[in-house]
Amino acid sequence: MYKIDSSCISCGACASVCPVEAISEGDAQYVIDEKCIDCGSCAATCPVGAISPE
Repeated sequence: MYKIDSSCISCGACASVCPVEAISEGDAQYVIDEKCIDCGSCAATCPVGAISPE
């Protein structure tokens, strides 16, 4: 599963590319839930590199 760290700028780019809609806007930043299928689309799209495998 992937995780989003505190460098997230809440741009939403990751959510729009997730094929299983596992990413949503959290209180302080976007979050990835258990629906994540480890495809890596979000990490490749993040403009600030805030997403990585756990």
